[in-house]
Amino acid sequence: MFLFYFNQPTMFGAKKVLTEDAIGTLPSLRYDAYYHQMPDGTIKQINPFTGSEVWAVPGRGNKPIDNEIPKTAKPIEVKAKEDVCSFCETRYFETPPEKARVVHEANAWRTLYQLPASQYFNTRAEFRRTGNLFEIVSLDYWRKNYNFRMTKKQLEWKERYLSETDGFKHVLNVIDFKLSRSGKTAEEIATMSVDEKLQMADAFFGGSHELIIGSRHYKPNAQYDCELFSSGEMTPEEHYQYFLATIDALKDIYTNNRYVRYVSVFQNWLKPAGASFDHIHKQLVGLDSWSISIESQIQMVRKSPNIFNEYGPNMAAHYNLIFAENDYAIAYASIGQRYPTLAIYSKSIHSRPQEHSPEEIKGVSDLVHACHVAMGSQISCNEEWYYTPIDSVYNMPWKVLIKWRINTPAGFEGNTSIYINPVSPIQLRDKMVPRLYEVRNQGLIAKGISIAEECACKPNPLQYYLR
Repeated sequence: MFLFYFNQPTMFGAKKVLTEDAIGTLPSLRYDAYYHQMPDGTIKQINPFTGSEVWAVPGRGNKPIDNEIPKTAKPIEVKAKEDVCSFCETRYFETPPEKARVVHEANAWRTLYQLPASQYFNTRAEFRRTGNLFEIVSLDYWRKNYNFRMTKKQLEWKERYLSETDGFKHVLNVIDFKLSRSGKTAEEIATMSVDEKLQMADAFFGGSHELIIGSRHYKPNAQYDCELFSSGEMTPEEHYQYFLATIDALKDIYTNNRYVRYVSVFQNWLKPAGASFDHIHKQLVGLDSWSISIESQIQMVRKSPNIFNEYGPNMAAHYNLIFAENDYAIAYASIGQRYPTLAIYSKSIHSRPQEHSPEEIKGVSDLVHACHVAMGSQISCNEEWYYTPIDSVYNMPWKVLIKWRINTPAGFEGNTSIYINPVSPIQLRDKMVPRLYEVRNQGLIAKGISIAEECACKPNPLQYYLR
């Protein structure tokens, strides 16, 4: 039986208790077991879904949201078409072949699938979907562990792409680059046969680790290298199209690899959050199992179907942590997180992104976008998606967590498992609310978003459990 430590209601001032219940032990029904402010102002928190213990200590989170140009910023050369990194629009051939491209022409959005290399520069890509050159879970993993085989459509696409001179050259160049970055010498690369390299290229056409790459590196009219094009620099419509492209990729991964049980969707923004490029992009990674965290939360739902309302928006409303809401989603400052975390939950009866209606997707996108606009592009963060696994009969809501990577866990956290978060949930709310009013007044976020006291904060707003 799987054993784990679970923090009991008496944890503040008492020791942790080892339980023998399986994954998914239900938390206490008392909110004060998870959120408690000490007389000196220290706020002790327990995340009811993960059991993480977090303290917010007074005086450590007073810094306001700052998007001023730092003194270390360097001027950039303004170019009509950017060439800063391998994700930029003049360097399309430095990434694997495009599985899809989103373009915006004549005030209309459309998606072009599996473009031949010879047509890459005929249109400007607003978003591009490609395989990840350095996969977390490789195609060989699926082949060797599950005897995975590429679909007929994938094999036909590969053959069609390589039949063009431009495509053939593109693929070999990318493979050579990958080999060089993997430690191969120029001599070793030269001795490899074309067939060996083309077999390696199968990952570009049939892999389950994909990127959704934005068009711009710098925001419009940027003068310094820190003025990057982030999620918050997009318009609400652009951000919605970004979400649609991501969900399109999500569906494709499930369709093309039957062994995938869950697709991890995330965005690393800036190097402190793990980004390899300071160029906006999302990642999707197909997995053959649920994570322990997802499994635990599904078990909690199985025992208490309304758990995500009770310890999500309901508890957030109890402590006045809800800061934004629209007809389709709700946002609040999350409790018990290692990093300052904004939580955006879909209210939909649907529990997976790909099952949401266009209106529901846009509602979630609009709130996530509003959060990014309000916080600006200077805060390093992870955007993480959570939702019901494809093979689960128990539903959990689609939620998006935006974690500000502004603190680094150190020795104290390591030997106590108590994490120091420099910003309390209340402070996080109070940083977001004035900025949201400001950006709304500037017309930078979608209409229909309620802020702070405008939010209805009705009990049980999430409908996932009704399905």
